[in-house]
Amino acid sequence: MVSPKVEDYLKTIYDLQDHDTRVAPSAIATAMGVKPPTVTTMLQRMHDDGFVDYEPYQGARLTARGEQRALTVVRHHRLLELFLTEQLGYDWSDVHDEADALEHYVSEKLEARLETVLENPTVDPHGAPIPTGDLTVQRDSRHQSVAECKTGDIAAVSEVRDSNPAVLDYLSTAGVALGTRLEVTEIAPFGMVTLEVIETREQFSLPTEIAADVFVSPCNNRSNSETGQFSEVR
Repeated sequence: MVSPKVEDYLKTIYDLQDHDTRVAPSAIATAMGVKPPTVTTMLQRMHDDGFVDYEPYQGARLTARGEQRALTVVRHHRLLELFLTEQLGYDWSDVHDEADALEHYVSEKLEARLETVLENPTVDPHGAPIPTGDLTVQRDSRHQSVAECKTGDIAAVSEVRDSNPAVLDYLSTAGVALGTRLEVTEIAPFGMVTLEVIETREQFSLPTEIAADVFVSPCNNRSNSETGQFSEVR
């Protein structure tokens, strides 16, 4: 049985690695809030167990076995987040830590029940794709971050990758949720991105580093018929 600690490392590496690139121990340490020597020791152990391919001074990447386990945990996490919001009335800013605590203890029977109750969902409350039962992940090829938009672009929010409750609460206060239509009204050089909620004409601003975690689709003024379709990643 894989320990919760190992699963946390696998999920963190999955979140950090870009396709086949290696993830530095320092990046893992920062993401998990632990000391680099602790990460190095764990990576060596996980390498021996076949979960990661780790090379000192070069970093680690998931093996096929490690990626499969990481995707299983990600699937559990996102199903739990959606269950908490849709069935128990949680706000999208309150579910991340709860799901983190529960994701390690989801049996196959509970996983199947969650999927049935939620009617085979494809995304979690933040718009992140939920891996399917065979651990396939699909993303909308049309979407891109607000930071990549241009002034005048109109788009609908499709995913928010920042799990910080303060950020999610701020977006909620601004009237932003999945599907909210926005217009980019101003982009300050090296600064803030100002957006307007189409339905209310209320404006709000995001620092560029947060705008990079808010994804929209499509990020232009074309109709949906002119945009691409879903594509498989990883």
